[in-house]
Amino acid sequence: MMNLNKALSAAVLALLIAGSTNAQVKRKPSPSPRSKPVPAAAALRPANLLPVDDNVLIGKLPNGLTYYIRHNEQPQNRAELYLVNKAGSILETDAQQGLAHFTEHMAFNGTRDFPKNQLVDFLQKSGVKFGADLNAYTSFDETVYQLPLPTDSATVFEKGFNILANWAGYVTFDPAEIDKERGVVLEEARMRGKNAQERLSLQTLPVLLNNSRYASRVPIGKEDILKTFDAATIKSFYSDWYRPNLQAVIAVGDFDVKRVEALIKANFSGLKNPVGEKQRTEYNVAPTPGTVVKIATDKEFPYTLAQIIVKHPQTVVKTIPGYMQSLRVSLFNFMLNQRLNELQQKPEPPFLYARSSYAPLIGRQDAFSSVVVSKPDGLETAVKAVVAETERARKFGFTLTELERAKQSALAGIQNAYYERTKTNSANYVREYQLNFLKGEGMPGIEFEYNFYINNINKITVAEMNALAGKFISDQNRVIIVEGPDKDKDKLPDESTILKWIGTAGNNVAAYVDNVTSKPLMEKEPEGTKVVAETSNEAIGTTTLTLGNGVKVILKPTQFQNDQILINGYSFGGTSLANDNDYTSASLSASIIGSSGISEFNQGQLDKMLAGKNVSITPYIGDITQGIRGSASPNDLETALQLIYLYFTQPRKDADIWQGTINQTKSLLINRGLDPNSVYQDTLSAVLSNNNFRGGATTVERLNGTSLDKAYSFYKDRFADASGFTFVLVGNFNPVLIKPILETYLGALPSTNKKETFKNLKMYPAPGQITKTVYKGMDDKASVQLIYSGSYVFNEANNLQMDALEEVLNIKLVERLREQESGIYAPGIRANYIKNPEGRYTITIVFTCAAANVDKLIAATLDEINKIKQTGAQPADIQKFVAEEARSTQVQLKQNVSWAGLLGSASQNDLDPNGILSHVKNLDQITVQSTKETAVKYLNNNNLAKVILMPEKK
Repeated sequence: MMNLNKALSAAVLALLIAGSTNAQVKRKPSPSPRSKPVPAAAALRPANLLPVDDNVLIGKLPNGLTYYIRHNEQPQNRAELYLVNKAGSILETDAQQGLAHFTEHMAFNGTRDFPKNQLVDFLQKSGVKFGADLNAYTSFDETVYQLPLPTDSATVFEKGFNILANWAGYVTFDPAEIDKERGVVLEEARMRGKNAQERLSLQTLPVLLNNSRYASRVPIGKEDILKTFDAATIKSFYSDWYRPNLQAVIAVGDFDVKRVEALIKANFSGLKNPVGEKQRTEYNVAPTPGTVVKIATDKEFPYTLAQIIVKHPQTVVKTIPGYMQSLRVSLFNFMLNQRLNELQQKPEPPFLYARSSYAPLIGRQDAFSSVVVSKPDGLETAVKAVVAETERARKFGFTLTELERAKQSALAGIQNAYYERTKTNSANYVREYQLNFLKGEGMPGIEFEYNFYINNINKITVAEMNALAGKFISDQNRVIIVEGPDKDKDKLPDESTILKWIGTAGNNVAAYVDNVTSKPLMEKEPEGTKVVAETSNEAIGTTTLTLGNGVKVILKPTQFQNDQILINGYSFGGTSLANDNDYTSASLSASIIGSSGISEFNQGQLDKMLAGKNVSITPYIGDITQGIRGSASPNDLETALQLIYLYFTQPRKDADIWQGTINQTKSLLINRGLDPNSVYQDTLSAVLSNNNFRGGATTVERLNGTSLDKAYSFYKDRFADASGFTFVLVGNFNPVLIKPILETYLGALPSTNKKETFKNLKMYPAPGQITKTVYKGMDDKASVQLIYSGSYVFNEANNLQMDALEEVLNIKLVERLREQESGIYAPGIRANYIKNPEGRYTITIVFTCAAANVDKLIAATLDEINKIKQTGAQPADIQKFVAEEARSTQVQLKQNVSWAGLLGSASQNDLDPNGILSHVKNLDQITVQSTKETAVKYLNNNNLAKVILMPEKK
């Protein structure tokens, strides 16, 4: 089944930013005591300005460079170093379009102290991975470089400030390096664009942005300029705008603050602002009187959607009244989208997807935006439905019970952040300081925010909330965008028609009725079973319990997060046990049940019951397993266990959810064939599953053969016997104290001792050489996947060698295909290996390129592979992998999510979980000879599938 939200994200998020929170808490928390005296600076602050977090040191050098420094120990022995430039594509001249982004690329291709590629090479050898850790981005208004570094190596850490200074003022722009990078940037443009979404954006952005400078300065730039600009033109942009009075250095991590301040002064004080510097113009988007409508279509766009965007001047939250208003806005967004979610639970939902929110927009604007994706022939129904909800809120407002739930949700989010204040990742602070530098956003710190929420949120009234809809909704400075496939152009409304739909949508709306229940989730506790066996693993700090019904529970208490417990449970079986006729019903069963509520409560009622709780539990059924995934705060662990018990014993059959899902999935399939990537994915799936229909996309014919009874029956069967289940709990708990509730709920799960396992359906690529080419798409854009596959002996030694081969391949293909050939932006290399249902591996190499370069780049890829097979990896490349793997392992050993994955994998694959403790030591098993042997064994051209997407032949 398609993931609708994921499928629509490109279309929806291109213009809109969602603004709501899902975390929830039950009780109003107590204020935190102020452990520190109020700083003298705070006493001088104007009464309505937000305070500044006194845990961050803010300073400015004589040349104007701003710095933010904060000590933070999450993760330990690590730091986040950022260089933020108030220089983006908006500052480009007509001749420089695309060169703000190109400058970002050149910062990695030669600076005063790091010629050519030496910077990336040095960092990789220090354990920093290019693209994953070391990265940068360019937007309209800023360019930001991120450099995560270890702090337990003084040499590497201190060199980081030299690197930031080189980016800030000493990029060399070697003409030869510029010419090599042209192809890379053009290939990035090809990979991210050359599709229906980009073509539609070119039609709609000038309307949305009122033909402002923002509309003509999309960061990727213009292809003809990228191909032909000279070094002087890009140097001019760099010298004009990369200057200390437009730059900030942000350093957050496990270090001495005063030492870091000295490093910043030493490395950045020598930077100078240009003589006769240009004024940094603040560009805006002029408001448009009335409403502007734009209808846009594209041959390959598979959806029909409408966006209604009411633009407002940007609000920068820097005062206490502004902060209070931002809290009201978040509550408004939450409540409105809860109503839209309820509409999707109907048997005939009026839309496939809908969201409304007030949030920042491009070009120093905020906007109240509604986006709705419809069935191909249902745009009127969809538009009227989403507009009716905003009109319902405007005319009748919200209910007291809705507002109370929204407040509980907001309190949960802030309480979680406060509880985790000593465990907050450094990158979270960086984002806050970045917004302060770029926009002037307040940064009062979590203690102030927490106390502000609990002291003020209950002052917000229904009347205040109801006034927001009238403030946000207007027919002035409004843009309406309709997008759809070319083939449905005659079904799309004209301007007067869509205005009529919107104008009349709220005519007959009635006040919202909040359907809530006061019943508890469970009337009484079940009779559980006691622990019948208990073992401990002191080396990794786990306890394994066996309950009387056969359920096994692996407990790993940690202090990595203060307010988190992760829960994962599994047993073998999955959809492999469904017969072919029932497979499609079986594959839908867990998602249907997981969206249908529980026991006697429908999903809407359940969501409302769980307001005030920080808990999420979801059942799943995969190919060979079924189980439960979820998380909870320590205070809500019992609720999580109750949900698990009910998903086993009282799953809810909801005919409305079933019918709605089937109808929506059929609607999505109607235009699926328009999208080149969907067509390509079908061929890939066929190759990867050896043409097994289970590996392919769902079809209307298959959906017509499904039934809720079959799905429900299959789900019930998969969760009828918990005796084969293993649960892993990782997080902040005391194993002794939680044992009674584990016995009560997990110990009460049904047990029949069927001792089931999966069936091996042999869904893997056929042996031999396979070449499949799909011709689909208008643009000069090709996608290539090379897939090596075969039998595999799954063990820690082999897995380590495969991981090393994956990274060595990545390094060599970046060097060859990107740096040398200038033919791609970034390769994707993935070594995947499994033990169940049988030992198999695939090594997949993915890249996007120009159609004319496909054969050349495949040949170059095979050439690099052949070199590794002949001589093994370069020692320097092995050094990079070992450094990266050692660094990442150190971080992962301090993360709940990593331990949950490790313990679950060890259990499913019958591995020794203690192996993680010797993982770093075992990295010395990676040698030139071992990489050669691994490449020869697994990169066998006799078992190679080539699956290629080419543009349509003209």
